[in-house]
Amino acid sequence: MDGALTVGGELPPLEIPVTRTLIVAGAIASRDYQDVHHDAALAREKGSPDIFMNILTTNGLVGRYVTDHCGPHAVLRKVAIRLGAPNYPGDTMTLTGTVTALDGETAEIRVVGANGLGNHVTGTVTVHLAQRGAV
Repeated sequence: MDGALTVGGELPPLEIPVTRTLIVAGAIASRDYQDVHHDAALAREKGSPDIFMNILTTNGLVGRYVTDHCGPHAVLRKVAIRLGAPNYPGDTMTLTGTVTALDGETAEIRVVGANGLGNHVTGTVTVHLAQRGAV
């Protein structure tokens, strides 16, 4: 684990450039072939100014943010997120986290991902802080 977790403690922020490649690659990797995630012209026809990130990519980035901080032996037990402002290409999403509870080897972390339009994602991640070699 990079740093000891304490209730009220904050994880360092993580800035993620939102590129077209990230949006499209995330949609493909999660098998989400909806046109609003890869075709700008069709996204505009449906009322969006551009393609935008899907929830599965956001979910993966939130999980990565927590496990990058908690270490390679951390196990995600629950990820409960809600989307807000879309992540469009050219923006940056900054993830921040606050430890809200600790119970033995389990931590609850409140995560917010903000971009230039507001909060893209808010939610709570429950993570088991497994010791090396244990699960």
